[in-house]
Amino acid sequence: MARLPYTAPDIAEPAPLITELLARRGGKLLDVDRMVLHSPTLAAAWNGFFGSIKNNMLLSPKLRELVACAVGSTNGADYQYQQHAAAFLSAGGGAAQLLALHDPDTAARDTDHFDQAERAVLQMSLEMTRNIKVSDATFAAALTALGSHQAMVELVGVIAGYNLVSRFLVALEIDPTSVD
Repeated sequence: MARLPYTAPDIAEPAPLITELLARRGGKLLDVDRMVLHSPTLAAAWNGFFGSIKNNMLLSPKLRELVACAVGSTNGADYQYQQHAAAFLSAGGGAAQLLALHDPDTAARDTDHFDQAERAVLQMSLEMTRNIKVSDATFAAALTALGSHQAMVELVGVIAGYNLVSRFLVALEIDPTSVD
């Protein structure tokens, strides 16, 4: 059970923000939306930021969703992992990969299920999530795998963003059994 009550599933105000959220979510607010809507200011920033992450980046959707699942798993944010599992599969991830992401440390070394770019992104995700500081070797491997400064900056932003999400979910105890 969440530490705070969710806003109503049929919340109508602020109307422009609710309209944007519903459009991004396919017509139904998720529990994370209903929680963040306690602060319309935060909800508007959140929606804009994660809308851009989802729709406007050079970083591939598969790598983005790999990060979301790995960070969620690393931080014990089961809601995040479950919410992004289907998106990872839809973006080209495999069922065996998704299962392996329950143990991101092992996944980052798993040459049977993850290619070099995926392993580099996983290692970068682990180091940023746990240590904040990233080793030179990990940074270089991720930059080489991604091939551009833009993709690298986006990767760092995506990892940081999904750490924000997982910390929000865990601190407020948003329950994964309510995943839509």
